[in-house]
Amino acid sequence: EKMTGPVLATEDDPRITKVGKVLRATRLDELPQLFNVLKGDMSFVGPRPERPYFVEQFEKQYPSYKYRHNVKAGITGLAQVFGKYTTDVDDKLRLDLIYITNYSLWLDIKIILLTLKTIFIKEASSGVKREMELEELLKSLNYNVYSELGITKIDK
Repeated sequence: EKMTGPVLATEDDPRITKVGKVLRATRLDELPQLFNVLKGDMSFVGPRPERPYFVEQFEKQYPSYKYRHNVKAGITGLAQVFGKYTTDVDDKLRLDLIYITNYSLWLDIKIILLTLKTIFIKEASSGVKREMELEELLKSLNYNVYSELGITKIDK
């Protein structure tokens, strides 16, 4: 990054060591952020924090990106349990906005349980590409899902 500037992570990121690949595959690379949760800087569930360089770029490209700042950043969220490291910004943002719009303690509990599943079952997080797939995934969590003014809503 010294020569290129900040770069988003990719599936075969050359910056990741062999040990890093194992930590990433099991999602254990996120454990150090528990200290941030204990300090109160982060929440356990919420949109993932992003580096300021990318926040600035994403806010220019995606006007609704600013709404991610309405809640504390988290270690895990819908974008982490239904996506992968390589899930594109559009899909991650859509999942983050669905979380923010439908925040509840019950949704947090479900996300935590799904996070544990993705840690122990590698295939549990296969990514989301289409709205229909996303709605089917949310329905699998026993949520009634509907779209209103382009925003996916969840009936608890």
